[in-house]
Amino acid sequence: MSTLSRADTSLLGRWWWTVDRWTLAAIGMLIGFGYVMMLAASPAVAERIHVARDSFILKQVVFLAAAGCVVVVVSLLSPKGVRRVALVGCVIALLLTALTLVAGTEIKGARRWVSLPGMSLQPSEFLKPCFAVVAAWLLAEGQRETTRMRRMAWPALAVVIAGLIGVLLRAQPDMGMMAVIMGVFFIQLFLNGLNLFVAGGLLGLFGVGGVAAYYTISHVRSRVDRFLDPSSGDNWQVMRAQEAFGAGGLLGRGPGEGHVKDLIPDAHADFIFAVAGEEFGMIICLLILGVFAFIVLRALLRLLHERDHYVVLATAGLASGFGLQAFVNMASTLRLIPTKGMTLPFISYGGSSALAVAVGIGMLLALTRRRHNGDLL
Repeated sequence: MSTLSRADTSLLGRWWWTVDRWTLAAIGMLIGFGYVMMLAASPAVAERIHVARDSFILKQVVFLAAAGCVVVVVSLLSPKGVRRVALVGCVIALLLTALTLVAGTEIKGARRWVSLPGMSLQPSEFLKPCFAVVAAWLLAEGQRETTRMRRMAWPALAVVIAGLIGVLLRAQPDMGMMAVIMGVFFIQLFLNGLNLFVAGGLLGLFGVGGVAAYYTISHVRSRVDRFLDPSSGDNWQVMRAQEAFGAGGLLGRGPGEGHVKDLIPDAHADFIFAVAGEEFGMIICLLILGVFAFIVLRALLRLLHERDHYVVLATAGLASGFGLQAFVNMASTLRLIPTKGMTLPFISYGGSSALAVAVGIGMLLALTRRRHNGDLL
């Protein structure tokens, strides 16, 4: 790539000189961390469930390689191309998410997955990036209208789609995914100029929805109760994760020397951050946190001089969704929030997560590419 000349007008040449190469490098670092953490955590998990020691590693190699290709391919798109892909992706993801309710695979009391050869697909993962772009387009179209009724119609359609997504995710149930998607949508509404009183009302509705979820969904109530009062239920996995961070200290026990991966069933997925903390220490954990923060902040800073409202809203939605997912995983592992089964982007095991996050990051890179005069493509 470094041998490409600025005079190269090929598709690849134009992409290389206009894409945000710093963000691309940061994504490469996360994928590298993902490979290392699978080597550290997955063999013990595989042995515990009596499958080949390298089964998770080999699958994740394929998932992450495919994710890297998806990032590059999607980042080649124009903003209009991103919108088209998001529209098609949102429709397909909605249909497949609805399909999980009648023909999905049930795991731990939730129907979120569709079985495919070699993997289970979680369609709602793809709703996060696709709906963020679709919502941005609808809100931006509303800003372009000249009559009040038509200006309200476009955002209203976005709200209807968000409501449909909420109903489907409540039925699965997947309250964590719903919270992230609705949180991203609220951020986009706020950036679109949402009245502060209306914003306060929506936050109040979110609060009411959270209280309703607490009283109507048993596993939500159980997780909140255990978070507020550890003695009220089983906190064994979270306690082992906290002990792992303490045992790792500043520099960690060393690669392969950790014990938490032998104890926690989802050490290669939901609790991968605890494995990193025990084996590689606080410095590597802070580095991982810093890479996530760098990607989000750099995406937002590149919008300071952007004039296209759709690009601003879409990029802000994609960046905030990426950051929120990482925050939920790390914060729940550290017991800063109630536990939630959400993967750490590009680092946790999971094909659906890796590919969906890759689609979102590819869209983000496509939207923040720059022309030679400095404007975004």
